Amino acid sequence: MIFANFTNRMDTKTTYDFENKPVLGNGIYTAVDIAKILRVKESKVRRWINVYWDGEIGAQFGEKYSWNITGNRAVSFHTMVEFYIMLLFSEAGVQPKAVIKAHKELSHMFKTPFPFAKKEVLHNIQVSGRDIYIELNENIQRLNGTKQLAFRLIKQFYKNLEFDKDEIAMRFWPLGKEIAIVVDPSRKFGSPILAENNIYPETLYNHYLAGDPINYLAHIYEISEKEILDAIKFCEAA
Repeated sequence: MIFANFTNRMDTKTTYDFENKPVLGNGIYTAVDIAKILRVKESKVRRWINVYWDGEIGAQFGEKYSWNITGNRAVSFHTMVEFYIMLLFSEAGVQPKAVIKAHKELSHMFKTPFPFAKKEVLHNIQVSGRDIYIELNENIQRLNGTKQLAFRLIKQFYKNLEFDKDEIAMRFWPLGKEIAIVVDPSRKFGSPILAENNIYPETLYNHYLAGDPINYLAHIYEISEKEILDAIKFCEAA
C-alpha cells in the first residue's frame, strides 16, 4: 500500500457551484430539530453552524450553509447528515479542527460542499487515534498533517444512512435501521416519521403518555407494537 503525502492547497474560494438553497418539501432543519434528531445539545449544533459550517468551511465557497427561517438559522438535510458525521468523529476522539480541515480538503477533492454526505468518502475514511485519513486507489492521503498509519476502519459511519443512485445521502435512521424511525427529506418535510408510513413518533408518544395501552395504539393505527415501542424509544432519547 502506498502512502501519498499530497500537499495541494485549496484556493480561498472553490470554482465549482455551491448549491445549497432551501427547497420547500426537501427538509429544512433548525438547530432545535437537529438537536432532537441527533440527541445533542442545541448549543453544540448552533456552534457547528455558526463557527464551522457558516464560518470556516463556508469561507472557501463565499457562501453560508444556513438560512434564516422565521428568525431561526436552518440547514439542509445534507448539512444535518454532516453534523451526524461530525458527532461520530467526536465520539471517536477526533478534534473539531481536524474534522473541519478534512472537510475542506475533501470538498476540494470530490468537488462538493457536502463530502461527509457522500458514500465514497464515508466508505474510505479511516481514523487512527485523533487523525483522519482517506484511502483511494491504494493511496492513503492524510487529511490533517499527521504521519501515524495504524488505521482503524470506521465504515460504520454510514451504516445509518441510505444513498441515492449518485451515492449521496438520501435517508437517515437516527437510532439505526433496526429502529423504525427515519428522516427522509422527501417525506413530511423531513420530519422524523415511522419508516413504513407517515406517522409522527410524537403522535404515538403523546397517546402513550396519556395512558393509552401499546396494543390499543397498534390496533388503532394498524401498525405493529414494535413500531409503537420504537416511537417511544425515539421520543425518550430525544
